[in-house]
Amino acid sequence: MPTTSYRYLTNVPGVRSGRAIIEGTRIGVHDVVALTVLGSSVDEVCRSFPNVTRAQVYECLAYYEDHRGEIDALVAEQMPPDAR
Repeated sequence: MPTTSYRYLTNVPGVRSGRAIIEGTRIGVHDVVALTVLGSSVDEVCRSFPNVTRAQVYECLAYYEDHRGEIDALVAEQMPPDAR
């Protein structure tokens, strides 16, 4: 599979354990995905993270589709035990 680049996402060593984040923030892709898993809409995610655009949220979701196993594990780690 060819390498996919993401316009709004980056990995920064030492920031969020080097996991994918929205560039210029400390918001992890898994943070965005966790909100959607819990039922938040794209607009609700943007309200939760006021400096994040709809395009950035959609790119997080695209990244999730390409890296589902990795992101599912990170989301599971941050969920309370009774929500897993």
